[in-house]
Amino acid sequence: MLDAALVIAFALVSASMLMVLVRLLRGPTLSDRILALDTLYVNAVALVVLLGIWEGDDVHFEAVLIIAMLGFAGSVAFARFALRREVLR
Repeated sequence: MLDAALVIAFALVSASMLMVLVRLLRGPTLSDRILALDTLYVNAVALVVLLGIWEGDDVHFEAVLIIAMLGFAGSVAFARFALRREVLR
């Protein structure tokens, strides 16, 4: 039962990543693209968590923490760039 739920979850998260990738490439404004990148890293976190549940390995959850921290820092940098057109200052 859990295997079927994991397969369905993998499929749905992968479909979500594809739709977000389309928004990232076609998004008409910079804020659409920033939001797509933010959503893409959240989906990547979900995919790695699902992989960790599938394999029953704890290392994947540590990788999720690193991805989440880097994603947050990237989101802050992109938001700062969108507002001021500069990242460092």
